[in-house]
Amino acid sequence: MDDANSGAGKQMPKGASGGRAIRAVLNAASGAIPLVGGILSAGAGAWSEHEQEKINNFFEHWLKMLQEEMAEKAQTILEIMARLDMNDEKTAERVASPEYQSLVRKAFRDWAGAESEEKRKAVRNILVHAADASLTSDDVVRLFLQWISTYSELHFKVIRSIYNDAGVTRARIWEKVGKEEVREDSAEADLFKLLIRDLSTGGIIRQHREKDYAGNFLRKPAQRSRKNVPVSNVMESAFEDTKGYELTELGQQFVHYAMTDLPIRIQFRPETSSADAT
Repeated sequence: MDDANSGAGKQMPKGASGGRAIRAVLNAASGAIPLVGGILSAGAGAWSEHEQEKINNFFEHWLKMLQEEMAEKAQTILEIMARLDMNDEKTAERVASPEYQSLVRKAFRDWAGAESEEKRKAVRNILVHAADASLTSDDVVRLFLQWISTYSELHFKVIRSIYNDAGVTRARIWEKVGKEEVREDSAEADLFKLLIRDLSTGGIIRQHREKDYAGNFLRKPAQRSRKNVPVSNVMESAFEDTKGYELTELGQQFVHYAMTDLPIRIQFRPETSSADAT
């Protein structure tokens, strides 16, 4: 009976009765969103006489999208809790804190950016690591969540290609993300330059720099001009192969937060559940 009822609940309403059901949902929403009530009042006559089926179909797709989004959020919350040690007093206190709840709300407000399973897992990983407030500040965590919605999966492939390979060149990065050789005047070359520029200005990657023991970056020695060396009339390649790139410290921390999956601490055991029920 439960399975039948749940299956029926997932079926979207059809026809005139479906239109009434959808209106019931919208009427309920109008109490929380005043604009909805105004739109319903203004369009009630038109919807009842013209293109009712098209309106119904539109809202059916909309409600299905909301259902899928809620299912993804619920799955993410469950996966987060399965990875946290709630027996640890500090972790339990942190998860219940207003600061951590604010991070969760931000992640779910920006959920439109989680358009893939990879990004959903990245959001989950960030929130799991954020349960330990000693790792980094909440301001940095908010920035990481923003990056998930701002950057594409191709950006993240570039980040992975540089991680643990400091000094990798653009030519090698392009090869590591699985791309073939292209012309300098191609759209693919322009795209690659855009990716490098986005990540450079975003503070995630930079050209490799030498530093001293105190962490101070060293200036490069001035290069002496060489006489009798012909000057090339060709601009620098998008796939230049002499200058190395590396992740910034912020970029390294982003990889740790977003791309490192913590193991599951609790798992569902059907035999245990049925035994408890009896």
